[in-house]
Amino acid sequence: MASAKFYGTGRRKKSIARVYLVPGTGKITINKRDIDEYLGLETLKLIVRQPLVATETTDKFDVLVNVRGGGTTGQAGAIRHGISRALLQADADYRPVLKKAGYLTRDPRMKERKKYGLKAARRAPQFSKR
Repeated sequence: MASAKFYGTGRRKKSIARVYLVPGTGKITINKRDIDEYLGLETLKLIVRQPLVATETTDKFDVLVNVRGGGTTGQAGAIRHGISRALLQADADYRPVLKKAGYLTRDPRMKERKKYGLKAARRAPQFSKR
């Protein structure tokens, strides 16, 4: 580990996360706020920490995140993706662990566009016989 900062970009739905890993004590900061303050649900905090738990580096790095776009679930997924990519920069030996868990794969699912003649992507207007 020659350099001090490791960078990774994570994406999910409309969310984009810029993640920096700095050697430290395991503090996670999202948009200049603590993870407990930023993410309300415990499941989302769990999602964010998954790559660090898988590689056993929870107390080795401080995580600094800038995330924008989408909702909280999409942002949590983007942060997880970003942390995984940054961990690869820190140490390439983590690749098999992260790959097997599926944290390096960019989730391709996006919002389906609304079509004409419909109320939403697939929602048709209510049918009436008369």
